[in-house]
Parts: sequence; structure tokens; C-alpha cells
Amino acid sequence: MEIYLLGVLKALIAFVVILILARWLNKEQLSHLTFYDWIVGITIGSIAANLATDPESRTLEHVVVMVVFSAAAYLTGMITEKSRPLRKLIEGEPTVVIHNGRILEHNMAKLHYNVDNLLSQLREKNVFNIEDVEFALLEGNGGLSVLLKSQKRPVTLSDLGAPTNYEGLPSEIIVDGQVIYQNLKQNQLDEQWLIAELRKRGYNSPRDIVLATLSADGQLYIDDKKDGNEHMVDVSD
Repeated sequence: MEIYLLGVLKALIAFVVILILARWLNKEQLSHLTFYDWIVGITIGSIAANLATDPESRTLEHVVVMVVFSAAAYLTGMITEKSRPLRKLIEGEPTVVIHNGRILEHNMAKLHYNVDNLLSQLREKNVFNIEDVEFALLEGNGGLSVLLKSQKRPVTLSDLGAPTNYEGLPSEIIVDGQVIYQNLKQNQLDEQWLIAELRKRGYNSPRDIVLATLSADGQLYIDDKKDGNEHMVDVSD
């Protein structure tokens, strides 16, 4: 019984340490991580996993190793912020893989990057014809940035010379039944206004709402916990 309790305790310690270190490193979302960032995360995770699963492991020793490794990663991040050459060395730099509709095989060979990967990432960008591409750059994080030829880009209102109004970002007013009072205050509104608006639409309480947002032009969008569609769309086979 004691060994199980010890295992639970070590797992909790590893979880808390990983949580603290992750917040400290404050890394961006996974899709933006470089290969270096990914290796750092895998290494720290492996140390934590060993701490949680090995009953003979020394807890303090593993925690110290994780902290030291995270500190080294944090220091490296600070250095790369100040030094562009080191940033390019550690995090990599973009490489042109398509120029004016032509694949640059020699650049792809340097990166061990194949045509199948290129086509897959182009399709993710809704590009199905390589001839439509002016430039495609493989970023340091493995993502593909694509610039279409001017004649293949979607037409915008700016291209048509049509006037546009400022849209801004909608404010979250209710999330999962909880009122976001800070956002109400930022919009110079109060809870009385919100309750009145909800009652106009037949709701008795914010607890009935999954999401309510307020647009920049003052329009209140409400999605309640009852799905009102009589015929739900099923996309499964």
C-alpha cells in the first residue's frame, strides 16, 4: 500500500513541478514551437515521467534536474532574444522552397524535406496548384508560409475600393454560465443591463447561457445550453 501512496505522491509532485516550469518558460502554442523547443519539452517531460513512475528514483534529485534544465532553456531564450545570430543558429531560419511556381529541390534537400510534405502543407493552406504560388517558405518551426501570385489572391474590399467599418473584437460577457464582470465594466455596462437583456430573450439566469458575446457595435450574441435545431447535421459515416 505504501508503494502506491508513494507513487501517487511522486506523480503529484511531478505534475506540480511541470505546471510551474511550463508557466515559467511561458512557451507559445505547440504549432509555433521550434525543434529546439520541442526537444526541451520532451526532455523535461521524460525526467518528470521517470520521477513519477520509478519507485526508486530520488524525488529531490529529479526536481533539481528539471529546474536546472528549465533554467538553462530560459537563459537560452533570453540570449536568443538579444542575439540574432544565435537565434538563427538555435531556432533556425526560413528557407524558400517554392519561387515563382517552381520547386527549389536543392533547398528542400538541405532540409530533408520531401514533395509529399510540401503538397500536404500547401493543401492545408487551400493551395492545390503549385503554379499559383509566388513564394513558399518553410519556417524554423516546420510551418509553411505561402504567398500566392497577385492574380490568384482573393479579392478584398480594399481592392474594390469599397468603404469598410471598424469591427473590433467581441467581448466575452458570459462563459459557461459565469458572468465576466471585468468585460462588462470595460464596455461601461453592469449586471442589471445584462439581466434585462437576457429576460428580453426569455432567459431567467446567466446559468442558462453557454456563451454570450458583445460585438464592437453593441450587438449581443447568445448561445444557450439547449440546442434548438430540430434536425442536427451528422457528419459521421
